[in-house]
Formats: sequence, C-alpha cells, structure tokens
Amino acid sequence: MARVLRDAALADRIVAVLLLPVVVIILAVLCPVVLLAQGRPFFFASERMATPERAFKLLKIRTMHRSESCECQVLGGDMTASVTPIGRILRRLRLDEFPQIFNVLRGDIRFIGPRPPLRRYVDAYPDLYRRVLKSKPGITGLATVMLHRREERILSRCATAQASDLAYRRYCIAPKARLDLLYQRRRSIGLDFMILFWTVARLRTAR
Repeated sequence: MARVLRDAALADRIVAVLLLPVVVIILAVLCPVVLLAQGRPFFFASERMATPERAFKLLKIRTMHRSESCECQVLGGDMTASVTPIGRILRRLRLDEFPQIFNVLRGDIRFIGPRPPLRRYVDAYPDLYRRVLKSKPGITGLATVMLHRREERILSRCATAQASDLAYRRYCIAPKARLDLLYQRRRSIGLDFMILFWTVARLRTAR
C-alpha cells in the first residue's frame, strides 16, 4: 500500500509538471485582470492541515477584499459581501484554485483526495480527521463533487460567522467525511477518472 501511495504521488507530480505551462499561462492572463479589478495581492495562502499534526499553506487567487480575514473560514452568507465582484466569477469557475498545482508539485496535496480541512475542525474532531487524513488531501474529491453545492446552499442561509461555523459543523463535516472514507476504501484509477469527469462537468454547468 505504501508503494502504491508513493507511485500515485509521483504520478500526480508528473501530471502537474505537464500541466504547469498551461496553468502558468492562465494565471498570467488572470493576474493583470484581477490586479486591475481588486488590487494586490494576487495570491492568498490559507493554512490547511495535511495531517492532524502538519499544516501547510494552500495557495489560491485572492477573492476577498484585503481588509477581510475570512478567507480562512467557511464561506457563509454573512461573508458574501466580502467577496469581490471578480472574486465571485473566479469562485464560480473554480479558477481561484488553479494555483494549487504548486501545492501538488510540492507534495502538499494530490489532484484527487479529501479537501484539506482548517486547523480548528481538525482540533475539534481529531478522531474523525485522523481517519480522513490517512488519504493525502486533494484539489477535488468525491465529497467535493457530491456535496459542494449542498454545502453552499446550507452556508448561504447563515447570517453570522458563528452561524456559518455551527452549520458547517452540524451539517457538513460528517457527510463529507463519510464520502472521503468511502473513497479511501474504494479508491481506484477508475474512480479517480470519474471524479475528474464529474469535476469538469460541474465546472461546465457553473458557467
């Protein structure tokens, strides 16, 4: 199993190297547009957990006003006004997550896996995340494609940061963990390709 995981991580890095020129071109096109629309900085680094003990900086294109610190929180209805106009477009098309290819190259995450959680939730539910994070986190995953829109609907109804946090704990963490653990048990090349297909299909319907 350890050898399989090492081979999968190596394969992810090879794919990331092959995709890097395309991603760099896309970022080069987006950079002046985003900077003109909302100013600096272009990138944002959010602390996430790779394992229950090890944190890393997850790279994204900044989508919120500079005065806001909520990029490191779950995005509820209370934060909608904090997202810049161009940030809404970037989030809808998931373009804000393109810089995460650099996290793949560094070995922080894979293309497919559970989304890396915030430290506060790992600290609050250590036993659950100890199981979930036996799989290396990813850019997209089974829980992402199956539950992301449901999560957005739930959190969009929240009027305060406290309500968003409570709703995420109550309605999102356990269902996502169940799917992440199901992926962990059933993981295969075929399932990975299905998740990639569903991810692309979801992006197309978001336009």
